[in-house]
This record gives sequence, C-alpha cells and structure tokens, in this order.
Amino acid sequence: MISALLSGKVFKSNLSQPLATRCLSSWTTINPETLSESTPGEIHNFVGGAWTSTKGRKSIPDPLNGAPFLNLPDTSVAEISPFVESLRGVPKTGLHNPLKHPERYLKYGDVSYRVAQEMRKPEVEHFFARLIQRVAPKSYDQALAEVRVTCKFFENFCGDNVRQLARGFSIPGDHAGQTSSGHRFPFGAVTIITPFNFPLEIPALQLMGALYMGNKPLLHVDQRVSAVVEQLLRLLLHCGMPAMDMDLLHGSGLVMGEVIQAARPRSTLFTGSQRVAELLAIQTKGKVFLEDAGFDWKILGPDVSNVDYVAWQCDQDAYACSGQKCSAQSMLFIHSNWAAAGLTEKLKALASTRKLSDLSIGPVLTWSTPAIQKHIQRLLTIPGAKVLFGGEELTGHTIPSQYGAIQPTAVYVPLQAMLSSPEHFEAATTEVFGPFQVVTEYSQAQLPLVLEACERMEHHLTAAVVSNDIQFVQHVLANTVNGTTYTGIRARTTGAPQNHWFGPAGDPRAAGIGTAEAIRLVWSCHREIISDWGPITAGATLKTT
Repeated sequence: MISALLSGKVFKSNLSQPLATRCLSSWTTINPETLSESTPGEIHNFVGGAWTSTKGRKSIPDPLNGAPFLNLPDTSVAEISPFVESLRGVPKTGLHNPLKHPERYLKYGDVSYRVAQEMRKPEVEHFFARLIQRVAPKSYDQALAEVRVTCKFFENFCGDNVRQLARGFSIPGDHAGQTSSGHRFPFGAVTIITPFNFPLEIPALQLMGALYMGNKPLLHVDQRVSAVVEQLLRLLLHCGMPAMDMDLLHGSGLVMGEVIQAARPRSTLFTGSQRVAELLAIQTKGKVFLEDAGFDWKILGPDVSNVDYVAWQCDQDAYACSGQKCSAQSMLFIHSNWAAAGLTEKLKALASTRKLSDLSIGPVLTWSTPAIQKHIQRLLTIPGAKVLFGGEELTGHTIPSQYGAIQPTAVYVPLQAMLSSPEHFEAATTEVFGPFQVVTEYSQAQLPLVLEACERMEHHLTAAVVSNDIQFVQHVLANTVNGTTYTGIRARTTGAPQNHWFGPAGDPRAAGIGTAEAIRLVWSCHREIISDWGPITAGATLKTT
C-alpha cells in the first residue's frame, strides 16, 4: 500500500493519463509521481532575479518511508550576502505605492488572472495536490482543497481588485484648498516565514498580499516542504511576475534568522510555533505580525440536534490532516446533553475508520510517537483523566522515527480537575500538533467554568460554538475573543477558506490571511497627506503666537 501511496495510484483524478506521461507545462521542474531516492527533486534558491544554488546540498527524507527524495540548498551563513543586499536595496516606499508606479497594481491583477487560469487546469491542480501529499502527507481531498482555496484567492484579486486594496479616503479641511487624505503605503523590505502544514496556501496568500501592496518579500518556508513554493514561484514567473520582485531562501531557521538580523527588514510575517514567534518578536524589536500557536476549542451547547453531522465535523476538525492544522480542534467541551446522546461514541467510531492507506491519518512532522505518548501519560496524572480512544502507534507503517505515527487520540480530563491547578491546566492546554484532542464534559451550571478555561488560554485563533440557541451563543461570544469563531449547529474550527478573515485576536501583533482586510493590516501602513493649496486671503492679519 505504501508503494501505491507514493505512485499516486490510490488517488482520485479526472486526468485522462498519468501525470508522469503528460506534458504539464514549461514551468515545472519536478514530478511528484516519480520523486524517490533514485530520482530526487532538485530545488534551488532564488535571489536577484536568478535561480541559484549553494556549496552544500541537503537531502529531505520522504515522510512515508524515510528515503531521501528531495535535494535542497543547504544555505549557510557565509552565503546569505545576496539575500541581505537584496533586502537592503529596497526603499521604504516599496516597489510601488499609490503615488509611485501605480501601474504595478494592474500588473499584479493580470498576474493573478494568469495564475488562476493555470491553476484551474486539471493537470496543474493535480500536480500541486500530489506534490503537497508527497511532502506533507494528507488525504487527496484535503490536498486538493488547499489547491482550490489558493486558486480562488488568485481569482479574487484579478483585474482592478489589487489596486482596490490600496483604496484611501479624503476628508474636507478647515478652509478652501485644504484636504487630508489617507493612503495605504507598503513597508518596503519584508520577510515571510511559513510552516510545513499548508505548503501552498499559507505562503501563497501571504506572499501575494505582500507583493500586491508594493513590498519586496524574502520568503522562507519550512525546508521539509519548500519544494511546493519553489514550484509556485516558477508558475508566478511563467505568468508574468517581475523576477526582481521577490527572493526565496531554502535552509534552516537559524540561517533565516541571521538574514533578518543583518538586513533588518521593515516587517516580518511569521506563521508557526509560539516559541519561535516570541524569539522573532525580540529579534525584530516588535516589527512582526504573528499567527502562532492555535490551541483551539469547541463548545457543544445545550441544544442537541443532527448528532451524526456534529460528530463528523468534530472528527474532521480534530483529525483531518492528522490534526496538523493551526485551527485543529484541540479541546472539546461537551454539554452533558450531547454526552447522553452518544456523541463521544460516534466520534470514536469515526476516528477508527481513519487509515494510512488513504492518508486520512498519516505522519506527524513535529512530534515523535514517544513524545505524544509521554504527553498522554502526563495528562493521565490528572485525577479522573482517561484515554477515550487511540494513543497507540500505527501498525504496518514505515514512517521515519523522527516523525509521529499515532492513532487518532482523545483524552478525557474532568473540567474541575483541569482548572484545579496551574500545572494541570498547562498540561491540558498544551498544543499537540497532531491527531490529538482533550475532551471534557460540563453541565449548564458549569458554563462559567468553561468560560474561565477559555479566558485562561493564552492563544485565541479559532473556536466554535455548536448551538442554534441564540442566547447561549451570544453569551459565549460576549465572553470570548478568538479571532475566527464559527457559530451555529454547523460550526467548525477548521476550513479557513479564502472568503473570510482567518487569524488570531487579543494580541496587537496578530496577523490575518486571505481577505482584503488581512492584506491591508499585515502588508501596509497608514500614511496621511494633508494638502493646503490656498488661496491665502489678501491682507489677512497674521498673528504671532
């Protein structure tokens, strides 16, 4: 079955012939169907408008069998000068702004149109879906959804919609000839650091937001998956993006940190772990936008309906992409009415259907199996805690030992025990970036304890209030702050399409992604220009004050 996974034979496709035998396009340089130790993909840096390599190369292991299947530049600190000089050469006014080279807004509307056209081709869509699967294994449907969301984003910013991002305003002044106008200006030189879990969507949306607003970005993606964005860059160039508008650096996070230290970009966008986010905030002296750790909760309200659907959505939110979403359901608060309706049993039954053969469960790239099991044991020291299901290593796999291979897992922790000490609460709210969630139960009288738990959490990305009881929903919303909150009986914590804001709240450094509002917030700043043309009244008395 592993060989079938690697060859793509188990995945749906409308293509009339295998990708390996099709002439995909002139811009692709690797084939996801044939990546292997014998035919590895060769990936390159991009700086100063040219593809470059480095003295050393690094092999990336296939996350399904450990065999090296990608060769990347192993950029060293001694080789960062071109990237530093490129960033230093960018003026604070950016490559374009409302008053400088405004025709470039139209240029990027055209580039977006061409990219969207290309990504709508079935063979291109399939190419990216399979490449995502190879580097960050997830089900074909999940990978395909990522490609389609990215394509929709490009469609949203065709034509005039890029310059609409820079829409300003004008306010009448105190006298004739005076007006004040607000403009959205770029930062200039910026850096983007994105994680492994959405190797196409996150870097594409943030990269394009930076470019649309007139910045010149240096992009760094987790090297385990950066082959995807390298191919995206080749597509962007194929579709007319000016080659000098961005740079791409492969290598370790430490090397990227050295670039930031030396180049001092005007702003940095980081998506990833809390630990690195806080280090970057210090290194950049606060010039950061962050979408860091997401310990995301879901509250099932008192009104029970559509139990099968809600159980399915809970399973999707916790375990799709093997739980490796920043919006994954980390804690599930089950009202006693839902418990009585058998929600937990249905959730267990759904989780048991996930299997490695179709990648509905797969490798965990940031937690090893022993590390996850050690965390489970830590939770079991809380009085009343128990494993509801899962917790065991997957069988019959060849996943490398540095990665996790764990069954979909749920650990029950009593609500009052969880809140009884800082140590218990810290353990229960530690984000495990994998197929893992904490489940607890509450009665109507314990709703204040649920809200206390939400208040004590440190990170506020996504949340869900699963209820059609409007008074209940309004009460929960009034007392929580998560930046992207879904409500109603169909509420979820994951999904993050391109049509609504996605980002945390409660932190002045919080980043957004995907929408016009997010792009304006993260990739531009406000500039006020006050014009005062006169006339000056003849003979006016001018008083010295």
